[in-house]
Amino acid sequence: MPNVKVYDTTGKSVGEVALSEAVFGIEPHVPSMHLAVRSYLANQRLGTQSAKTRSEVRGGGKKPWRQKGSGRARHGSTRSPIWTGGGVAFAPKPRSYSFAVNKKVRRLAVKSALSSKVRDNEFKVLNELSLEEVKTKAVAEMLAALETGKKTLIVTKESDKTIYLSARNLKGVKVTYADSLNTYEVLDCDTVLITQDAIARVEELFAPAAKETEVAA
Repeated sequence: MPNVKVYDTTGKSVGEVALSEAVFGIEPHVPSMHLAVRSYLANQRLGTQSAKTRSEVRGGGKKPWRQKGSGRARHGSTRSPIWTGGGVAFAPKPRSYSFAVNKKVRRLAVKSALSSKVRDNEFKVLNELSLEEVKTKAVAEMLAALETGKKTLIVTKESDKTIYLSARNLKGVKVTYADSLNTYEVLDCDTVLITQDAIARVEELFAPAAKETEVAA
């Protein structure tokens, strides 16, 4: 069972916490993480690109010149893709790039990502995190004291608007909550900064599914 230090907002160590082996101590499953990241990025694509084919471009109904005798190549329409102002061959059309990932694979991917962060010492625990008012300076000073690196993912137990508004203008800092954790955001940061009550919530969400680690590569 992995143990990690617990810090306060000034960067001082105030103890240790034992993490669940089933959530934070598994062998990272790379294929599931790869699939989860691909799915996340694909779901971010709008898929709104569009261009006109030759059948949709205005004009071009009349044959440019007669078929034979002019000495020029034969053409049937000025809206052919090889003409300036013509349609686009194999024109892109609006579509959805999203694809579903099995629930067990998604859960395994999140646990693998968290376990890899713990293993690589890129996981820090806060005893508590609360702000009475929106104050970006307070969050910036906390991150500097904890030496979290350029990209930090702050994880709270529940959605906290005050913390979100305080951190949103800091470059490389993202704020999320336990129920909204995803593989991409965990892997895309230098440090996962999580509160103790958020750890309890994450273990509550993922620990019952310990058997899901047995997924074929």
